[in-house]
Amino acid sequence: MFSTLSAYAGDPILSLQLAYRDDPRPEKINLSIGLYYDDEGNIPRLESVQRAQEIVNASTAPSVYLPMSGSPAYCKATQELVFGKDSEALRAGRVATIQTLGGSGALKVGSDVLKKFFPNSAARISNPTWDNHRAILEGAGFSVEAYPYFDPVTQRLDFEAMAAYLETQAEQTIIVLHPCCHNPTGADLNSAQWDEVVRIVARRKLLPFLDMAYQGLGEGLERDAYLVRALVKADLPFLVANSYSKIFSIYGERCGGLSMFCANADEASRALGQLQQAVRRNYSSPPAYGGHVVETVLLDPELRALWESEVDAMRERIHEMRLELHRGLVRVHPAYDWDFLLAQRGMFSYAPALAPHMQELIEKYGVYIIESGRICVAGLNTRNVERTAQAFASVLK
Repeated sequence: MFSTLSAYAGDPILSLQLAYRDDPRPEKINLSIGLYYDDEGNIPRLESVQRAQEIVNASTAPSVYLPMSGSPAYCKATQELVFGKDSEALRAGRVATIQTLGGSGALKVGSDVLKKFFPNSAARISNPTWDNHRAILEGAGFSVEAYPYFDPVTQRLDFEAMAAYLETQAEQTIIVLHPCCHNPTGADLNSAQWDEVVRIVARRKLLPFLDMAYQGLGEGLERDAYLVRALVKADLPFLVANSYSKIFSIYGERCGGLSMFCANADEASRALGQLQQAVRRNYSSPPAYGGHVVETVLLDPELRALWESEVDAMRERIHEMRLELHRGLVRVHPAYDWDFLLAQRGMFSYAPALAPHMQELIEKYGVYIIESGRICVAGLNTRNVERTAQAFASVLK
């Protein structure tokens, strides 16, 4: 009966993680998977999250199904984080928000709803982007093409090519955008460039679908949401998926959200109904535990302040490791232009020049990066950053 089933090649990043796990060398360095590590090389348990877990665990309430859209308190907290607590859009009831199975679940539900109501639209993703963007959009039935984003020669953002491409797109084309900490490149647009993208979206009547998985790890929780606020200010419809995996260090709890900015409260109500229907025919309702932990942190003033300070500390440590890697590379290989690292931010850096040397880096030096040349800067620490710099310089000399 199942003889026609084809083999699945597996996810290359997750497969690489297994190879790293089984590598017996004590000096191995994991810069592949997108996980945040502290300076001891451990995935941290945030104090704010642990305190929230104690509160949730003390509850005697039964564990029942959440509504299709998730916990109302969670959705409210998500709206305020993404759109701003004082957002006029929220006061006017123009935002429909659901709790999702992580950021991936948000992208899946959003793609299904968009395909239902924009069946003739095409989808556009950045070149490069997170691999699952294409998989999810094509899985929903969209025709997907990539727009210019990153110049592999200069190893920097190519905004002119990106803007020129967007100007050619048909009305209602779905454009996937990363508001901050672009995955995989770490090369972000500045506010003036985002303003130009917003103007293009308005002129061409495009439909932005934002994927914001790293809010707070670029320039801060508020500044990283600049594109969201700019689209609201321009009164343009859009969807935004957000994830709590990295910024709460609760990857396995699968906590995310999906929001739609609509023309008015009535439209938002209908949008919420469509999101709920998409959830019902997919996974029925989101998991409760992680969501209760997130909402407890976000809605408790003391825990919220503690959590924000912990996010700041994560961001600052990543930035310091980026600087240390740059300093080390300049010291051991000064002839090479390493300044592209300083133009990138967030958990990742992107060096296509390293891509052909991935196997050498793994086999000879025990430094794991993915085959595109993406580097998880959050995997660096004060004990391994110098060895990493020496390994990178050695394969490029």
